[in-house]
Amino acid sequence: MTQVVPKAVVLLSGGLDSAVTAAVAQGDGFGIHCLTIAYGQRHAVEVERAQAVARALGAVAHVVVEVNLRAFGGSALTADMEVPKDHAFDERCRQIPVTYVPARNTIFLSLALAYAETLQAQTIYFGANVLDYSGYPDCRPAFIQAFETVALLGTKMGAEGRRIEVRAPLLMLSKAEIVRRGQELRVPFELTHSCYDPGDSGMACGHCDSCRIRREGFRLAGFVDPVPYATVVQAADKASANAGD
Repeated sequence: MTQVVPKAVVLLSGGLDSAVTAAVAQGDGFGIHCLTIAYGQRHAVEVERAQAVARALGAVAHVVVEVNLRAFGGSALTADMEVPKDHAFDERCRQIPVTYVPARNTIFLSLALAYAETLQAQTIYFGANVLDYSGYPDCRPAFIQAFETVALLGTKMGAEGRRIEVRAPLLMLSKAEIVRRGQELRVPFELTHSCYDPGDSGMACGHCDSCRIRREGFRLAGFVDPVPYATVVQAADKASANAGD
């Protein structure tokens, strides 16, 4: 008798966290159907990396959807605004940064929900994390719980009594813990992209908050980040890492 593999939709950005999340979903026994959103982000190279990660992990399917959030702007990732560079650890924790994209995760989860309904999948995996990022409001546990209620009340599946669960397995992990988990799951980190402000070649800048958080995570986890960086400021790295220890 052929065993039916349950389906899960995985929001796959092409970054480190989403790649680990996809591998976790596979480890949980799901056939992963990856969804990537090309939303007009300045680091559009991550869409290409998401395609490479999906192939490497052996995803059942990978869908790329275009949603032009650049039409609204309001973020350093979708408008002509400067991406913050070389922030110390304590500076990153003071306020919601300009790299926050208004309602991005609400939009992404809504699209994942639509995809899940077409697949009759009752699980969505989402690489949100609250510990290492700068207070993005749409990464909080309360937001995820509220979205599950939206999914229950606003879908045919929910009306029929089939709840759609949103799993965020990395939510309360540090970046170092995420790196270690990825190593255990053999995640192809060399294919991932985390930089908010890459150069024309797509190489990571090494100075934005996302680059700094990623590299701190690899350092604290005791592994070498396989992704190359355009430039590195060792003194700034050391100061930031010491503040975060």
